[in-house]
Amino acid sequence: QVQLVESGGGSVQAGGSLRLSCEVFGYIPSDYYMGWFRQAPGKEREGVAGINMYGGTSYADSVKGRFTISKDNAKHTLYLQMNNLKPEDTAMYYCAANYGMFATVWYESRQYNYWGQGTQVTVSS
Repeated sequence: QVQLVESGGGSVQAGGSLRLSCEVFGYIPSDYYMGWFRQAPGKEREGVAGINMYGGTSYADSVKGRFTISKDNAKHTLYLQMNNLKPEDTAMYYCAANYGMFATVWYESRQYNYWGQGTQVTVSS
């Protein structure tokens, strides 16, 4: 069983930065892919960034050039560096994972079987 625990959320002003972390606990397979999703009140959950087993990354258009997804395999930890934050980035952020080399469609929630509890990011103008 895989458990994901996020941390690093908080409140910042527009233009600020935050780094989210997601630590993986439990059984850790040799191949798995991960992603970051977010959900704002009244909106559907959306994919923010994904990373495959090989370190290949994908991003939503809304965050390209501002967010960077990365992972430290030795620490079993996923990161999301968020720079130049905007009020529209305000949401609950979730990390997700599943076994396999890569997701067929990284931004689809159904591609992931394991989810963290979420960490809140609030950006004020």
